[in-house]
Parts: sequence; structure tokens; C-alpha cells
Amino acid sequence: MVESELASGLSPDAYVKLSREFAELGPVIEAIKAYRNVITEIDDLDALIADSATDPEMRKLVGAEKPALQMRRQALEQQIRLALIPKDVMDDHNAILEIRAGTGGDEAALFAGDLFRMYERYAARQGWKTEILSLNEGTKGGFKEIVAEVRGRGVFAKLKFESGVHRVQRVPDTEASGRIHTSAATVAVLPEVEDVDIEINEADLKIDTMRAQGAGGQHVNKTESAIRITHLPSGIVVMVQEERSQHKNRAKAMTMLRAKLYDQQRSKLAAERAAERRGQIGSGDRSERIRTYNFPQGRVTDHRINLTLYKLQHVMEGEGLEELINALVTEHQAELLAAEGST
Repeated sequence: MVESELASGLSPDAYVKLSREFAELGPVIEAIKAYRNVITEIDDLDALIADSATDPEMRKLVGAEKPALQMRRQALEQQIRLALIPKDVMDDHNAILEIRAGTGGDEAALFAGDLFRMYERYAARQGWKTEILSLNEGTKGGFKEIVAEVRGRGVFAKLKFESGVHRVQRVPDTEASGRIHTSAATVAVLPEVEDVDIEINEADLKIDTMRAQGAGGQHVNKTESAIRITHLPSGIVVMVQEERSQHKNRAKAMTMLRAKLYDQQRSKLAAERAAERRGQIGSGDRSERIRTYNFPQGRVTDHRINLTLYKLQHVMEGEGLEELINALVTEHQAELLAAEGST
């Protein structure tokens, strides 16, 4: 039915939405087909075992095959249950990654830089592309704030669990006495949305152009390529100055604005459902500390699932982050399955 609708003359918006639905249905259909085949095989084996005419040696061989098929059936049942859990419609979207230095001054800015490099390396391992949209460098390195776009398949599905307060414990290079300092950075991951996901009225926008600040040579002083867009109804302000083209900066600023407006809508909806979702992993509550990076002990702890890994350097290089994210995804799926079972 979905295939026939796709083949008909749909509007572009309807086609995009239906294409996403069709892409999600594919794995479910394949899993159900495989499940039916396994059930048929098990029934055939049972029939052979029950048939008095079956040779004893054959019955023994058939009986030995059955446990593997039963395990396969159980795995497919779990796969289908997970596939049928209502999904976040944004899971397959690109993401806007925002990292801001929190408490800790220069050390917090350095840590924000470390976090960005961790995500950049992780994204590269996933085959994703990372592009900086805006940044504000720290006085001694790192970033007071950095915003980037991460593009690829299933970006938001994995990175959405990174939203929250990240705490670091380590001895700063400037600390002569060797005393451990604690500082923090806030990470926000927003799904990148399209015109089909959220509409913006041009009349609600105040658009300012200005000269880019920071590195850039003579271009900085001559061209007003930086764009600042204010969404008047919400008060949200975004600014992009990374490109030399005013047109490109405007396009990127609109991408950031759509993501922020969509996130605002999601946050409002989440607040209305707070009682239902209190125990849900990945709710995006950025006021809560979610992870601690302890350099002296070489460990990283995710407080939401009480998972500690003694491979901090591996995590900071991006490769070890996969283990943390996969654990969060698994816990999230278990929570959703439990919620489905209770209803």
C-alpha cells in the first residue's frame, strides 16, 4: 500500500514523509518473513520427530537441529518487538551539535574542545561528516562555545543521548601543585529539521548582516558576510559567520533556527508528559549531570546507567564512545519495551 502511494502523484512534502515510513517498514517486513520461515522449519522438524516412520538416526539429527532454530526464533521475536516500538521520528535525521563551556573558566573551555574532538572522531568512524557552523574560542585554547552540523545516516538516533552536563576531573597544565580541578561543559544535540518538519514565517524573522569577527584576513574587514537571525515570537537568536558567502551563512543559520524551534516544541511536549517519562533514558534534561571523565583514574562514568569504563583515552579518541552509546541505546530500548508491556 505504501509502495503504491509512493508511485502515485504525491506532493513533495507527502512524498518525503511517506518515503521515511517506507524505509522504516523494510527491516520489519524482512524480520517477519524470516520469522515465518523459522516457524515453518520448526513445524517440519516436529512433524518428522512425531512421525513413527522416521528413522531413529534421522530423528536424532533432526532433534539436534531444533535448539538452534528455537534460538533463532527467539532472536527474531526480540528483533520484531524492538522494530515495532514507536520510534522517534527524528532518529534518521542529521544533528546540530552544540558544546558550551560551563563552570571552570579556561579549563572548561579546554574540556569543551576535547569533547568536540571526541565527537568529531566518533563521527568520522561512523562515516558521518562534521561541519562547524559557529565557534567562540577560549583564551587559552578550546572553545567557549562551538556549534557544528553532523550529517549521516542515523546521526540523531545515537547522538541524542549525549545531551546534558559533562563533568571533567583532571589536573590542568597550569596547576603547579598537581591539584585536581573539576569543571564542566554542556552538550546539546538537536535534530536537524527541514521545511517539511517545521514551518517558519518570514515575517517573524529579523535578519542582520555584519562583518565576521576573528580570523579571516582582509576578508573580515571588507565583507558583511556574517548573518544573525532573530525569531521574534520565540526570541531565539542564531548567528553564522563561517562561510565567506552571505547566502551560505543564511542557509546555515536557517538550519540552526529550525533545529532550535523544533527542539523548543519537543521540550514543551516533553514537559507536558514529564510524569510519564520521568524514568526514561535520553529525555534531554540538560540540567542534569550525565557523565564524568576522571583523568587521574583513567575512567569515564555514565551516571544514567551506572556504567564505568576504565578506558578514558579510548573514549576521548572517539572509538570507545561507541560502547557507551550502545549501552544507552540498549537501556533505552529496554525501557520502551517495559513501557509497552505495562500498557
